[in-house]
Amino acid sequence: MRDFINELTWRGLVDDQTPGLAERLARGPITGYVGFDPTAESLQIGNLVPVMLLAHLQRAGGKPIVVIGGGTGMIGDPSGRRTERPLLDKYTIEENAARQRKQFERFLDFDAGAHSAEMVDNREWLSPLNLLAFLRDIGKHFTLSYMLQKESVKSRLEEGISYTEFSYMLLQAYDFLQLYRTRGCELQMGGSDQWGNITAGRELIRRVEGGEAHGLSAPLLTSSVGGKYGKTEESSVWLDPGMTTPYRFHQSWINTDDRLVESYLRIFTFKPQTEIADLMEQHAAGPAERIPHRALATEVTARVHGGQAADRVAEASRVLFGQLEPHKADVETWKMLAQELPNREIDLSSPKSAVELVTTAGLCKSKSEARRLISQGGLYLNGAPLTLESSTGPDDVLAGGYLWLRRGKKTDSILSTSPT
Repeated sequence: MRDFINELTWRGLVDDQTPGLAERLARGPITGYVGFDPTAESLQIGNLVPVMLLAHLQRAGGKPIVVIGGGTGMIGDPSGRRTERPLLDKYTIEENAARQRKQFERFLDFDAGAHSAEMVDNREWLSPLNLLAFLRDIGKHFTLSYMLQKESVKSRLEEGISYTEFSYMLLQAYDFLQLYRTRGCELQMGGSDQWGNITAGRELIRRVEGGEAHGLSAPLLTSSVGGKYGKTEESSVWLDPGMTTPYRFHQSWINTDDRLVESYLRIFTFKPQTEIADLMEQHAAGPAERIPHRALATEVTARVHGGQAADRVAEASRVLFGQLEPHKADVETWKMLAQELPNREIDLSSPKSAVELVTTAGLCKSKSEARRLISQGGLYLNGAPLTLESSTGPDDVLAGGYLWLRRGKKTDSILSTSPT
């Protein structure tokens, strides 16, 4: 499994690793895990980095374990946070965990023989814990100074950290110990903010079992403006189609900053180096085509939402970016866009002027503004510039009974000629 580290390294997925990991991998397959606390109804795209670590582990011949934090999720991990997480009840945790399980199946093979992915809930071993026994058998191995040195704790000392969150490190370390004992798991992976917890688990295994375990962390990704990756100005970008539609999900990748698209292709897809290099060469020759962005969006959307959904949103994106004539898009594509873009109804029983169209669509506040923008060539119908002489009738209607209007380069609106 030596290639596992090499693969992660060129993809930019290694921030730190414990000594001896490469030598252990050279001896043969390894079982590794990542923990996910189900504190939300869905995973979001920031969670895909540790998911990809597990996927690459399985592809290299290892066995991946997803640990759903049904127990730790009721406490909340302080890593990477300035404030304490709100505590969730048992029912909410169970509902969230059930939803997230289905999302992991898009990336991991749970029917691959000895290398099959496995999903376990740490409530299995945390719920039966006796407090006195835990403090005696586990707590004694951790000094206060050791715990205070960990970044996840140190960064919270000024703002304040409850004992509940302070104890999270011990519970995660106990997870690793239990997996080592019961499933032969020798590797824990996660984001760089988890490094303190990972090394705590490794140390616990050494002290209690006299065994050698390993850890690997990936860099935390940030957006082009320095924010936490996976967050937009409005909300997180979720994997659940009911929380972020496949179209919005796809567009979030299409809109990747040019400075980040190559690294995102390495991190979030399984494309080989040669293909990524070719995509970036095409991008250098024609940046406006956003070829690597489309390759990124298509692969990740297909992985999360399926090939059919990816094809549908890719067609819609090509229309909006002027790479597919509007009249060639089918009914389902326009129906989807009508649900995603501002949508109003219009009666085309009689021809409508350009001014009437854009004011009805809400692209202009007044007829005078509409006339001015039309004269300047800043308003479009079905991809073609409107003129003051334009008259729109049934022959202009797209598949499904829609008209597509645009102001400038990015402000779109749909007019429905029949109720949607």
